[in-house]
Amino acid sequence: MPKWDVMHGSRAVAEAVRLAGVDVIAAYPITPQTHIVEDTAKMVADGEIKAEYVKVESEHSAMSVVIGACGTGARVFTATSSQGLALMFEMLFVASGMRLPVVMVNANRALSAPISIWNDQQDSISVRDSGWIQLYVETNQEALDTTLMAYRIAEDERVQLPVMICMDGFVLTHTVEPVEIPDEEDVKRFLPPYRPKVYLDPRDPMALGPIAFPNIYMELRNEQQKAMEQALDVIRKVNDEFKEVFGRGYGNGLVEEFNMDGAETVIVTIGSVAGTFKDVIEEEHPDVGLLRVKSFRPLPKDDLRRALSKAKVVGVLEKDVSIGLGKGALASEVRDVMYGAGRQPRILSFIAGLGGRDIGIDSVREVISRCKKAHEDGAGDVHWIDLK
Repeated sequence: MPKWDVMHGSRAVAEAVRLAGVDVIAAYPITPQTHIVEDTAKMVADGEIKAEYVKVESEHSAMSVVIGACGTGARVFTATSSQGLALMFEMLFVASGMRLPVVMVNANRALSAPISIWNDQQDSISVRDSGWIQLYVETNQEALDTTLMAYRIAEDERVQLPVMICMDGFVLTHTVEPVEIPDEEDVKRFLPPYRPKVYLDPRDPMALGPIAFPNIYMELRNEQQKAMEQALDVIRKVNDEFKEVFGRGYGNGLVEEFNMDGAETVIVTIGSVAGTFKDVIEEEHPDVGLLRVKSFRPLPKDDLRRALSKAKVVGVLEKDVSIGLGKGALASEVRDVMYGAGRQPRILSFIAGLGGRDIGIDSVREVISRCKKAHEDGAGDVHWIDLK
């Protein structure tokens, strides 16, 4: 039987790792991810997780270890944050290029300099082109559930790509919420053991990730892109199957719509801040819709076009900025997706929450107010919220 408990988001992830039946865990602690690897280490020490736990000297080494283990057919897990993700940069491309179904949780945190241990999403956005599926979660429950779904998605033969679950550091990792821990037998039915068709075996020697000459390199990158496109359907189906087994899902697995019927003003956002928008919209702005993007990679372009087809003003709020372009990355991509899709809404880019600055109710009200004013005025399309 499933059971309820009250726990930090980090613990919720650790529970998912325990339920997933991983074979190898390798990680290096970094704030605010540390509790995830502490909890999984204790579970291994206590015999709750029957896995090899490899203590490494850096995040680069952590990713190297899980790449090697995954290449032998093991189900693997690691976690990181911010500078740790940046240190993994080289190996992120290796994992995706070798088509390995590595699962990693990234506790989103600002990048230095200056040093910040607080939340924004610049770290994962900065590696958006590394070939990893990126799924952003809103709650601790969703962090647990998405970690389980990530293995199904990554290990699907049509995909065979690594998955990064992105959860807001401190906002989720260190916040206590009620979480339902699924029944182990239900999880086993939903997530059977990993049985790869291709893996390193000394009885049948082969090479993974050898040199690719110019006559084949482009084709391999094209195969990665095709796998990302196929992942869209896989993510939808896994979300639907999860809903059937456990009674809950997250939109269609790619996007989640809230109060969208007839809304001419729509907020698009990503991560935990969606919860604050839902509260304000429900209590104060019943004419405003919310579209939460769960899958940033692959980007669900058709879902975005459909959901935003009747909107007149779209405000995209995110915790990152593309320096030099001057907009948020998601806003730029939403604009690109909607370009040429018939009647194009006015798209505003809202940059907020950098370095952990709180996005409170007043901030959300300000975003909605500026979007509504944009129906009549010609104010600029880029807005920094709560800038001193």
